[in-house]
Amino acid sequence: MTHAIVARQAGGPEVLMYEESEPPAPGPRQLLVKVRAAGVNFIDTYKRSGTYKVPFPFTPGSEAAGTVEAVGEGVTAFSVGDRVATAEGVNSYADYMLVSEDAALPVPRGLDDFTAAALPLQGMTAHFLMNSTFKVEPGHTVLLHAGAGGVGLLLIQMLKSRGAEVITTVSTDEKEQLAHAAGADHVVRYDRFAQHVREITGGTGADVVYDGVGKDTFDGSLDALRVRGTLVLFGAASGPVPPVDPQRLNSGGSLFLTRPTIAHHLRDAAERRWRSSEIFTAAADGSLKVRTGARYPLSQAAQAHRDLEGRRTTGKVLLVP
Repeated sequence: MTHAIVARQAGGPEVLMYEESEPPAPGPRQLLVKVRAAGVNFIDTYKRSGTYKVPFPFTPGSEAAGTVEAVGEGVTAFSVGDRVATAEGVNSYADYMLVSEDAALPVPRGLDDFTAAALPLQGMTAHFLMNSTFKVEPGHTVLLHAGAGGVGLLLIQMLKSRGAEVITTVSTDEKEQLAHAAGADHVVRYDRFAQHVREITGGTGADVVYDGVGKDTFDGSLDALRVRGTLVLFGAASGPVPPVDPQRLNSGGSLFLTRPTIAHHLRDAAERRWRSSEIFTAAADGSLKVRTGARYPLSQAAQAHRDLEGRRTTGKVLLVP
């Protein structure tokens, strides 16, 4: 008998139960994947708690890596035995999950299943931020908030490989060490960060700010930009940003503001393959280091959620069936 994590009502981590289950059957153009490792993300906690509305009973998870066990009618790109990963699966906190053919990402040789499971969501987020939302070029100065977070540690490395100067914010000495190890040129605390950016850039400001923090950093992020700079607001860890008067962008220097999401940057199989192949190849050859902070048995999903929400983890958190 196989197992899955099931929440039968919204609530705290204690609602996540380890239960026996039957493997789902793949429908047309779907893959049945035997899960080797599943990524744990904050969006999973939002769905479990009821912050994001989902139908119950509910099995969390959309990110995982594993092996194709069966294919549905019409599948042409994958065969039984292929190794795949995804950021868009269904109910990945389980021994088996379903993935649509278009959302499946081929895992190259040389990349282990745990790294493949840790990369899709945050890796492809970092990829679209620097390649599509604001295309970073050599010589650009970038301010990145939360440099020791999952997206942050990957994005620092990718920005440095592009030739950018990277300034990042962190909250602790431990996180400062992680950001420096990833390659950040300057690591500052959140207090007066806009002033620090001005000092570092000789008063000019950053070409782009990548802000996943939201409410607590938004005004400072605008203040840290150069004339015609771009603020990329891609998250709201501290809460949503209040309504913005467009005149604020004018007075700041004809600034640009955008709020991207990953769904709009994974429009088809070709775009998914482009983004995933670049990050998977870099991880496989060692040029992109992926930090896995903790692995939990699938049966301990509740504890994984407690530790994630309690900020007791660094790097990627994985569940292993």
